Amino acid sequence: MADLAPAPPLHGHEHGGGAPEEGLVIPRDSVVHHLPPQVKLVCLLAFMIVVVAAPTGAWGLLGLDALLLVAVVLVARLPWAHVLRRLAVEAPFVVFAVVTPFVATGPRVEVLGLSVSQPGLVAAGTMLAKATLGVLAAVVLASSTAPRELVAGLERLRLPAAFVAILTFMVRYLGVITADLHRMRVARESRGYSGGRAGHLAAVAGGAGALFVRSYERGERVHQAMLARGYTGRLPAASSSRPASPAEWLTGASLPLAAAVLLAGWHLLP
Repeated sequence: MADLAPAPPLHGHEHGGGAPEEGLVIPRDSVVHHLPPQVKLVCLLAFMIVVVAAPTGAWGLLGLDALLLVAVVLVARLPWAHVLRRLAVEAPFVVFAVVTPFVATGPRVEVLGLSVSQPGLVAAGTMLAKATLGVLAAVVLASSTAPRELVAGLERLRLPAAFVAILTFMVRYLGVITADLHRMRVARESRGYSGGRAGHLAAVAGGAGALFVRSYERGERVHQAMLARGYTGRLPAASSSRPASPAEWLTGASLPLAAAVLLAGWHLLP
């Protein structure tokens, strides 16, 4: 009997020399990848604050902010196919932006034969541009920083210990729950399930309920095991995250500082 080929991994993707990726990370030897996670988190938040502060309809300013992010993607050497594919997560923003010009009030204009609100059209376009910039910045962060490093960065930023502990468990057990969901789907299909759309929704709802119960029971067992090992309410350090040097803070701050300079210059223009 011929040997069976090995099954593919349940989660994670092979990259380059065969090492599995962690989350959405694209391994690269770049300045962006080597920055400490706490620097990336603070600079991402500062950049988004500057982007949100941009005036409505400031297309030139938002375009310059987009060029800054494109430069960051190039410095990080991230594949554009990966970046553009991850931008699909902003689909709900696109739907909301498309609907806004039709329900907003104000002077009406004709666009492709349809009457839409001019203020609503400008507001929807601005909202969509800002959302796209935010998603793109988040994709760069997720593609250059492992989830465990992000948790360590939050710990370095002195976030509440309970919040960091919840995130640590989420990162640790998300793959486990995903594997459970995968096995449940394989078991359902191996039993010849062929229900229609309504039957599929019912099966998914039932599977989600069973998965919730199983995950809750696993959480209880993990908690009891932690108490048996002397858990006192605080987890060990998420990782050996090192403090950031002034040069690293300056490097990371170059993005929000450049965006802030552009915003200030935009307001100073006549």
